[in-house]
Amino acid sequence: MSDLDPRIANLASRYGIATEFWDWKGHYRQTPPETLIACLKAMDVPVSADDWVDTALIDVDERPWQQPLPPCIVVGQDEDRYVNVHVTAGSNAHVWVRLEDGSTFALDQVDNFEPDRLIGDRWIGRATFRLPTWAPPGYHTLYLESQDQSWETALIVTPAWVGTPKLDSGPGWGLMVQLYSLYGERSWGIGDFADLAELAVWARSHHGADFILINPVHAAEVTAPMAPSPYLPVTRQYINPIYIRPELIPEYAAAPADIRAEIELYRRQAREAADDAQVQRDAVWEAKKAALARLFHRPLPPARRAELEAYTAREGERLTRYALWCALTERHGQVSANWPAPFQDPASAEVRQFADRHQMDVDFYRWLQWIADDQIKRAQADATRAGMRVGIIADLAVGVNPDGEETWSTPALFAKGAAVGAPPDEYNQFGQNWSQPPWRPDRLEAASYRPWRNLVATVVAQSGGVRVDHIMGLFRLWWIPEGTAAADGAYVYYNHEALLGILALEASRAGAVLIGEDLGTVEPVVREFLERRGILGTSVLWFENGPDGQPKPPERWRELCLASVTTHDLPPTLGYLAHDHVTLRHQLGLLTEPLPDEVARDAAEQGSVRGALAERGLVAPDESDPNEVLPGLYRYLTQTPAKLKCVALTDVVGERRTQNQPGTTDEYPNWRLPLADATGERVSLERVFTLADASDVIEIMTERA
Repeated sequence: MSDLDPRIANLASRYGIATEFWDWKGHYRQTPPETLIACLKAMDVPVSADDWVDTALIDVDERPWQQPLPPCIVVGQDEDRYVNVHVTAGSNAHVWVRLEDGSTFALDQVDNFEPDRLIGDRWIGRATFRLPTWAPPGYHTLYLESQDQSWETALIVTPAWVGTPKLDSGPGWGLMVQLYSLYGERSWGIGDFADLAELAVWARSHHGADFILINPVHAAEVTAPMAPSPYLPVTRQYINPIYIRPELIPEYAAAPADIRAEIELYRRQAREAADDAQVQRDAVWEAKKAALARLFHRPLPPARRAELEAYTAREGERLTRYALWCALTERHGQVSANWPAPFQDPASAEVRQFADRHQMDVDFYRWLQWIADDQIKRAQADATRAGMRVGIIADLAVGVNPDGEETWSTPALFAKGAAVGAPPDEYNQFGQNWSQPPWRPDRLEAASYRPWRNLVATVVAQSGGVRVDHIMGLFRLWWIPEGTAAADGAYVYYNHEALLGILALEASRAGAVLIGEDLGTVEPVVREFLERRGILGTSVLWFENGPDGQPKPPERWRELCLASVTTHDLPPTLGYLAHDHVTLRHQLGLLTEPLPDEVARDAAEQGSVRGALAERGLVAPDESDPNEVLPGLYRYLTQTPAKLKCVALTDVVGERRTQNQPGTTDEYPNWRLPLADATGERVSLERVFTLADASDVIEIMTERA
């Protein structure tokens, strides 16, 4: 890189910051030097002194020698790996392991010819030990003893293969739905877990579906305004209580008639606030929260009290911090940076005093999570009892809101002055800034990946499968320094073997199906790693092309994937076939090429797909009517070997509007559109059943099930 100091390039690489990459058009790009320096600064590398580069290089080189043990060791099952330990030069080192089951064994030392180093005023020696290839998957502990001192670190062994044991009898199909957009006549103006359970039971009992894929249901703000995007939660660890159905809480049934009548008034208030044009989260939550507060104050029977206490004890301090943050936002607003200074530190004496004074408020938010956790698990149980082999597939968002609970309670985990996004691609040619602060790779490792472990364990316990949005983010994320255009960011690499390995470990223990959303600009190593570990990828019909750029024959699609015709980031298929996505991006100023050129290119791509359908007799030659092409696309999908085949509920009912236009927030009503039919009329849960029973798409999937 002619314009970059090679020492800065070296330093950036040591921190996992890419100095170069290939863009969506296949062009080689160099990361701007100022972006590299800004990313280093976001990782707390001092960049102001004259000799900062040399000082930082020495520091990163000596850091491993200053630690007796690595912060965390993650290895794959059956992998032949080694661990380096550092002790006073000339001292003996004894290394041993305690497995989860309590058994112990010593590690064998192997030759190491690394010379001793003078670190500060001490000579340090390095010793190398062979890790066991036979250790079972799990969270174990590795110990080092030397000179009457001992240290320990986490040794995490991850499974070699996840696979799809639930689908051993053959592939399955299911529905993809934005849960908030689908609400029934008995719900509160937004889809909830009761609607989800009803949809799942109907889909299985009437049409043999094996799963329902939903949007992320992570916790959102508890005061208005609530962020519309389910991909911008305040924390991914907990659930948005807006999805609770109050009437299904046992204390509702036991409540006096006057309280049930009051709750019914709140439900009517929420229904009246519901708008067929846009989902009204704030109004619905205001009414629902008031109703839930009435139930919270009802006395719990002894057994229910014991269940609540067991849940809060299991969640521990993490749940208390979340509940405390919720209570604080009610008093001081959503932006913690604007709170009085003492409240910005979750460990401060003032925060502890606030918790004591507002214990009832904190208990309320802990109680809400207990109820939400119970109701989503009941939806999963209802789905599997009805016969679904997988049940609910949860969606795991990439990151969190910059003003959310996680950034308040664990600020050290996040890079300062940087946001996550995406470089330019064909769907947003200026790049995207998602405003989410990225986790720091080094801090995750220092925490033994416990935040990630806790998050994944929670999600798999509530569902039958997990779809990881933008799974490339476990390999690398596009960091955009503050004040930098989205197109001028840099890729920062993460320890994907650790992150994906832990994901595989938790999924295997729960028996959950694991799906990675690997669309867009994806390095080959991503799909190779997913396939090697038995993790499903994501294949969308419009993007499945061969080396010649032509549609890939269905029999050549990969087996380990969730296959679909469309995604939530594209219009439903009827809208896509009408080029609605191109027109919308033109109207929003997101195109860099003239509209006629973009439409012509899109038409050519669609023509190739229609030609592939016609060759197989799935549509008539030269067919262009979207209503005729739509069933042909799903017939094409059924001919693939994909383990899971996904039907968008929007395609079932004839919806044309997209739920999300990447690269926009309020310029388009992202994540705010209720499910509607081809005429634009809102479709209730009950009406879905009628429309779906007459749907060609449902019939196609049922015939192939």
